[in-house]
Amino acid sequence: MGTILSRTVAEGVAFMNLIDGVAVDALSGERIDVICPSDGKVFSSIPASATADVDRAVRAAHKAFYEGPWSKMPAVERGRCLTQLFHLVEKHGDELAALESRDTGKPVRQGKGDVTATMRYYEFYGGAGDKIHGDTIPFLDGYTALTLREPHGVVAGIIPWNYPMQILARVAGAALAMGNTLVVKPAEDASLTAIRIAQLALEAGIPEGVFNVVCGYGRDAGAALSSHPLVDYVTFTGSTLTGTAIQQAAAINNRGVTMELGGKSAQIVFSDADIETALPVLVNAITQNAGQTCSAGSRILIERSVYEQVASALADRFSKLVAGPHEADLDLGPLINARQRDRVAGMVAAAREAGIEVLAEGTVHPDAPAGGFYHPAVLFGSVDPDATIAQEEVFGPVLSLFAFEGEEEAIRLANGTDYGLVAGVWTKDGARQHRVAKRVRAGQVFVNGYGAGGGIELPFGGFKKSGFGREKGFEALYDMSATKTVVFNHG
Repeated sequence: MGTILSRTVAEGVAFMNLIDGVAVDALSGERIDVICPSDGKVFSSIPASATADVDRAVRAAHKAFYEGPWSKMPAVERGRCLTQLFHLVEKHGDELAALESRDTGKPVRQGKGDVTATMRYYEFYGGAGDKIHGDTIPFLDGYTALTLREPHGVVAGIIPWNYPMQILARVAGAALAMGNTLVVKPAEDASLTAIRIAQLALEAGIPEGVFNVVCGYGRDAGAALSSHPLVDYVTFTGSTLTGTAIQQAAAINNRGVTMELGGKSAQIVFSDADIETALPVLVNAITQNAGQTCSAGSRILIERSVYEQVASALADRFSKLVAGPHEADLDLGPLINARQRDRVAGMVAAAREAGIEVLAEGTVHPDAPAGGFYHPAVLFGSVDPDATIAQEEVFGPVLSLFAFEGEEEAIRLANGTDYGLVAGVWTKDGARQHRVAKRVRAGQVFVNGYGAGGGIELPFGGFKKSGFGREKGFEALYDMSATKTVVFNHG
């Protein structure tokens, strides 16, 4: 199955919260087992933090913002700290990749790819914070009006389990570059790299209390963090249902939020597309991280004249996909936990029972541990656009194919869900590229490609139920700050 890496990564280590620069357990002493998705075995633990622990972290961040040096520090100096964190992530890259892969189950090469993207976030925001400027505004005679960009204060970052290291970096990089302090609540299924990077942030010169991590269940620590009266801004990546609950909690204190939620992203393949170039991209867009990606290309719309050709080629590739443990570095790893595996399996079973055709199915490697949370890749063909499998986010390695006649039907199908996160357009026709890209309701549209290696510089967010606000690039710095207007009456 490939080279087996050491299973001693973090073996037996009891990871702790990091609050005000100090590693601490939950006040209750209760802990949560950390389970490796590849074999279902416990290999570490994290604190089961609750309201009191969250309050302690938020108060530390509040004090660090109002009494500490971080928010008053010149932006260029904050940038140097983030740049130093970039170098430390690079230095500890192998450790972080192994930790991420074991914690989430993703293949080792994907863990390494996540380290590369994480480094790039800290590098980008290390150089970006001092590039955000205010404006002067033409106003009445005898007045000078100007705007400033100022940090919110305490930012709460609620981080998902699918890309914990990357998403932490895109939140922390932007928030810290603008002078905010931060309390992070990582998902209970994948907290370890968040804790480790917060430790490295101290080593990078980021002051105590600026970068805090509190582990625990969403219903306890997450709910307490999103509703805390001293939190000034909340950012969340995850499910639409949880995002709604977090918005309601933040609304109690009239706090702003950035929501990056689910997706049911479509790739549109026209008859003039370079199909051989498109095929590996179409497959990777749904199999990366075993399909557990908000921006996964889970729907492929194919012009009818080439439908059989594309469907046959995809079926051939899907039949060869193999799932296995993270250290084997196969096509897919396991799903994050038993609950997620069973959810995916249930949606696949329901689609089969509804009579939707299975064109191909991958396999689970025979040597994969019996306790792992595996599900093979599945390709459905000629899917009804109103079917559950076509409308709801599966969050697994499940791809649906649809045929269309002409540009208008392609756009209607692409926009025919409640989501609008990412889309792909495959065509050599330059005019069509522009027409379709403008009419598809998605926060990102890729033409003759899909994804961009993390796309650190590219604003990212959704329309409709995929959320609002933007992360990545300079847009994230605007979300992580507020405009202050200052008017001078000088006569």
